Amino acid sequence: MTAANWLQLGVLIVLVVAATPVLGRYLAKAFGSDGEKAPGDRVFLPVERLVYRASGVDPAREQRWQTYAFGVLGFSLFSVLFLYLLQRVQDWLPLNPTGVANVPEALSFNTATSFVTNTNWQNYAPENTASHLLQMSGLAVQNFASAAVGLAVAIALIRGLTRRRSATVGNFWVDLTRGTTRVLIPIAFVFALVFVSQGVIQNFQGFTHASTLEGAVQAIAGGPFASQEAIKLLGTNGGGPLNANAAHPFENPNGLVNLLQMFAILVIPFALTYTFGRFAKNQKQGWAVFAAMFGLWLASALIATAFETGGNPQLDRAGVTQQVTATQSGGNMEGKEVRFGAAGCGVYAATTTGTSTGSVNCFHDSMTPGGGAVPLVNIMLGEVSPGGVGAGLYGMLVFAILSVFIAGLMVGRTPEYLGKKIQAPEMKLIVLYILAVPVVVLGLAGASVLTDTARSSILNPGPHGLTEIAYAFTSASNNNGSAFAGLTGNTDWFNTTLGLAMLAGRFLLMVPLLALAGSLARKQTVPASVGTFPTDTPLFAGLLTGVVVIVVGLTYFPVLALGPVVEQLGL
Repeated sequence: MTAANWLQLGVLIVLVVAATPVLGRYLAKAFGSDGEKAPGDRVFLPVERLVYRASGVDPAREQRWQTYAFGVLGFSLFSVLFLYLLQRVQDWLPLNPTGVANVPEALSFNTATSFVTNTNWQNYAPENTASHLLQMSGLAVQNFASAAVGLAVAIALIRGLTRRRSATVGNFWVDLTRGTTRVLIPIAFVFALVFVSQGVIQNFQGFTHASTLEGAVQAIAGGPFASQEAIKLLGTNGGGPLNANAAHPFENPNGLVNLLQMFAILVIPFALTYTFGRFAKNQKQGWAVFAAMFGLWLASALIATAFETGGNPQLDRAGVTQQVTATQSGGNMEGKEVRFGAAGCGVYAATTTGTSTGSVNCFHDSMTPGGGAVPLVNIMLGEVSPGGVGAGLYGMLVFAILSVFIAGLMVGRTPEYLGKKIQAPEMKLIVLYILAVPVVVLGLAGASVLTDTARSSILNPGPHGLTEIAYAFTSASNNNGSAFAGLTGNTDWFNTTLGLAMLAGRFLLMVPLLALAGSLARKQTVPASVGTFPTDTPLFAGLLTGVVVIVVGLTYFPVLALGPVVEQLGL
């Protein structure tokens, strides 16, 4: 890494650490942790009251976990149907300057489930498939809505952990509204203005046709890019308005924007750990979770960067120089943007796959096998380093409860977390949460390897082809959305199976999680004793990190060994 790369990483770390308590405190107040008025009530309350009145919601009425879950499922089902319909009729609607046709059925299903589940997997070239109306009123709206749903569910789990003898976990519609109006919209608005000032495109034009120096005609896309770019990053969505995503200069024009994009991705997931500490009235609890998340993210960023800046050993043996010089940035430059280089790819890839953000500024399929394994493993971890908006925190809290259960077995004592006894009902829900995604990933990946139709989509047979399939289903099931580009995903098989994987990875986790929140909320807290395992210490942060790595390693090691590991050894 060059000095500039180290400086960018250092600035990113400083920004994240500095913003965590500031935004975390604001989030806690916005969702009512202290029982006091939230900042901005004078501005936001009239808007929220109008929303409640129009939708018939009583903001003072809280819900049991079952009602909360029905709200999540009902809202998401309506969103899928609306977005599916919008794609099927976009050719007959306004704001379609490029005249794109209606989206086919299987692709419409895949895209609708993708954006509603915060996955943003894109089996299409957006500039040639989606109209401006679809981008703005369909895809960008779901970038807000899906992130707000994840945020609401995380807050519900926090309430379950921190309340005593409560039959309710909050009101989904109130949490959804507050997450959108008080958090996502204002922050995304600021990021969009900054992006526009740095050259990110924001207009309503279609294609501009220009003649190149060689005499060819080039079609240059236009559209409302900056506004969608801001929320796709802040909401850890990832689906961009251009096919090249954040490698395109219209979305990511310079190093400053690249830095701000990574900051936008990380800021809410890390800040939620501080919010958790505020609800728990013990800030050390939040910092312990933060430390585990931060350690996993930083380690993955450094490992991926080391592989990519190290380059390809076969080129070294052939006498090709891969070192940094005045004329080249060095390392493995295949699939990289020259503006960001191999090091910029490593940090960005670790950031987007450590969260549920499918954005890319380089192509993961062109990374070295070891470097490409890092994003894959990040997603397999459940994207808890630091994870998506809401999803990262509630995923890590599940691992935290599992960690205290393991610690309790070691000392022969009933485990406790925040004074709540962790018993058989909670552990059944946690086991369901942990096993649901691996069953979907490995089952559908195995079926794809055995199916002739699916195998014909693999452009790189052998270990790399297996990695591409495993990456696709891992990305879909964990609601990430990035891909290894060597797999032809726009087929009926992959559009359907990946869509089902996205739905399973979102809602087969959220429903048990809300049941867990309801179970914990009903419990009375017990006072700490000499036998209580402390969960606000560096020791617990280390245990939590170890449990995450070991559980995921035991689950996925065989497929990793047959894919990226054997491919790296082959170099």
